[in-house]
Amino acid sequence: MLEAELPAAGPRRAISLADYKASVGRELGVSAWIDVTQEMVNGFADLTHDRQFIHIDPARAAETPFGGTVAHGFLTLSLLSVMAYDAVPSLEGSAMGVNYGFERLRFVSPVRPGSRVRGRFALTEITERSPTELMLRVSVTVEIDGQAKPAIVADWLTLRVLG
Repeated sequence: MLEAELPAAGPRRAISLADYKASVGRELGVSAWIDVTQEMVNGFADLTHDRQFIHIDPARAAETPFGGTVAHGFLTLSLLSVMAYDAVPSLEGSAMGVNYGFERLRFVSPVRPGSRVRGRFALTEITERSPTELMLRVSVTVEIDGQAKPAIVADWLTLRVLG
């Protein structure tokens, strides 16, 4: 993956816990578009050893119903980190956030190299697990520029540890 293809990381806006709680049921943010290139797909294939032809062989992939190569679903999923950093405000007083997992994760549409994707994030629930731990449930949609169907829909769970 080339650094120039990802959004530049600027300072994140931070909001209070009260504002986070008031955001339940609302959209937290939308990330910048990210260009998905064949070079990214090839690099991901090398990194993960998932070199299935549908991802890395344009000639063979052209003969499939996809009509060409497609990005790995897990590549698109892995871009959520940079998308969230771009779009979702940090929580004031949070010492760290931990990826807790996903629920209802679906790969709805393939992402073709040469397309752009972005993340749309809505806070659906905050659960206080302890005085210093919060579980956030965020509905995330990865949109593909110019397409009606998204690439991914999921509920993303993150644990916030207050410091």
